[in-house]
Amino acid sequence: QVQLVESGGGLVQAGASLRLSCVLSGRSIGCYTMGWYRQAPGKERELVASISRGSSAYYEDAVRGRFTISRDDDKNMVILQMGTLEPGDTALYYCVADPRNTYRPAEDWGQGTQVTVAS
Repeated sequence: QVQLVESGGGLVQAGASLRLSCVLSGRSIGCYTMGWYRQAPGKERELVASISRGSSAYYEDAVRGRFTISRDDDKNMVILQMGTLEPGDTALYYCVADPRNTYRPAEDWGQGTQVTVAS
């Protein structure tokens, strides 16, 4: 069992940037595909981006070109750099880890960090 702790959320104005971080403990992050999901009030949870053990990245259309996912295996960390934020990006963002080779990781979840984008 691994633990995931997210940080970096907050309240920003539209057009701003935020950097979310997620630290994995309990095992080496190198064993996992990592990802970020988000859930806005009244909406279903959706995948934002994922990154494989070999650092191949996948992005949903809504964020491609604005968000960048990366991993630092030495620090057991995955990062989501979010740029040109829009009010539609407001959501609770979850970090996810999965030992499978899948672009939709879903095994272990963090508690989430809130991102609010004001217009």
